[in-house]
Amino acid sequence: MTDHLLEEIRGGVAILTMNRPDRRNAMSTEMLLSMLEKLGRLSADESIGCVVLTGAGGAFCAGGDVKAMAAGEEFEAESLEAKTQQLRAVMETSRLLHEMPKPTIAMVGGAAAGAGLSLALSCDMRIAAASAKFTTAFAKVGYSGDFGGSYYLTHLVGTAKARELYYTAALVMADEALTLGMVNHVFPDAEYEAEALGLAEGLAAGPRIAYRYMKRNLNAAEGGAPLRDMLDMEALHHSRSGMTEDHQEAAKAFVEKRPPVFKGR
Repeated sequence: MTDHLLEEIRGGVAILTMNRPDRRNAMSTEMLLSMLEKLGRLSADESIGCVVLTGAGGAFCAGGDVKAMAAGEEFEAESLEAKTQQLRAVMETSRLLHEMPKPTIAMVGGAAAGAGLSLALSCDMRIAAASAKFTTAFAKVGYSGDFGGSYYLTHLVGTAKARELYYTAALVMADEALTLGMVNHVFPDAEYEAEALGLAEGLAAGPRIAYRYMKRNLNAAEGGAPLRDMLDMEALHHSRSGMTEDHQEAAKAFVEKRPPVFKGR
């Protein structure tokens, strides 16, 4: 659909690269519509075991396009209802990254700001370069925030810190983000990409059906499901995973003292 979002397939890993380096990969309608299409398709693609989201040219994503905001060109719609619907439709990108039935990784090599931070937080894991930096940014442009950032950040760092980061739009460097739990790992700039893709390749080669059910369990727990419901869900998903060829192969490999070969069935 557009070159604002590039797609590359490496084995069982799909890499989506936000590609507006001249605007620090600020979102565009074309980028978001392309992301919606690609995430929906990759979610159902059985050949893909992991999705990586990253940015071109040294930045992850600056969020909304401030130049377009200043020019009054951010929304095509004019009424509040139409603007709300237009925004909510593209915010499905965040939900898809968070809920698609396979692991998602944000590979953050530079600034992740505003809605760009929200997209990074929506992924299952975040691998950052040492030079990466994070900010909610919304207060600086008089916005309240979108793409699920308030949900994800509150769950990751707690309500008090999330409120501070939203109200102040403070800049969080990679090491502090690691301490706060905003990212999973920080690596030197020359190594973070190889580390993130190595993790993605390992996940893509893992037990995909089990991962699917793990993600359902974890998302339900994150959403506040009661313990009784969680135990019911875990029992069902654990039993279902135990009926897969992958489980049988893993058990056999354990006895034979060799690495398992998973086939996603």
